[in-house]
Amino acid sequence: MTLALDSLSAAQRDLLTQWLPGLQVEADHSWGLVGTTVLEVTQAGERLIVKAGGPADHHIARELAAHRAHLAPWTSIGRAPLLRHADLAEKILVTEYLPGRLVLGDPAADATETYVQAGDLLRRLHAQGGPVDPDYAHRLRDHARRWLDGPHRIPPDTEERLRAELDRWVPEPAALVPTHGDWQPRNWLIHDGLVSVIDFGRADLRPAMSDLARLAAQDFRRDPRLEAAFFEGYGPDPREPHAWHRLCLSEAIGTAAWAYQVGDESFEAQGHRMIDDALAAAPD
Repeated sequence: MTLALDSLSAAQRDLLTQWLPGLQVEADHSWGLVGTTVLEVTQAGERLIVKAGGPADHHIARELAAHRAHLAPWTSIGRAPLLRHADLAEKILVTEYLPGRLVLGDPAADATETYVQAGDLLRRLHAQGGPVDPDYAHRLRDHARRWLDGPHRIPPDTEERLRAELDRWVPEPAALVPTHGDWQPRNWLIHDGLVSVIDFGRADLRPAMSDLARLAAQDFRRDPRLEAAFFEGYGPDPREPHAWHRLCLSEAIGTAAWAYQVGDESFEAQGHRMIDDALAAAPD
């Protein structure tokens, strides 16, 4: 055991010694802004990934649910890691290791072929379908209001406009599908020209268009060729203007407030830009 395991609880360390006797920690991939530990380990010559959550963590439950119910379209073709061990009560899981480099920060982040593949992979996930939820948009609005009720640095006049906009919403039923929840290059790997997917801590049933929010705010915005490439792989654009506007507004509020609360100033600045863009793009 190494010092990297000190961030795990005693119960989590006990489970690891049962599942992976003699493991060696090779790298700590924890993000540092949230209470999730991500370790690359080896055991009996095999490379694996350990993910463990702290007491307030809710991401491990989502990740485990995704592994058990929705990832077969990717794991069946070797484009997402297979689950090996898990304990929901102790908030820990072990998956196979996928080789590759993060697309974020790599030349692949600017390659149209990356986005064709990302679109195709997302199409496979969304094609599983799901229920129609009459209350989804109400929950989306309530979630945005809770972010506004908490600590943030959104200017008072902008907050007033946002609250007025939320009050005008006319929520509609939404068709839900399995979604990744953080679909963007920092959660894609590239290896031998193929894109694979990691990190399912925000996976849930949502409208398909919700998986486009991060790309639209970042990669599609900086290079329209990437958006065209993505839909070449994905198929028809699922974004209905009014529902898309509501989603963008909620995502923008959540991004600005969450980033402020965890101290990520660059991401907070992106959230404020997203708010400005969403307010300026309100459909008639």
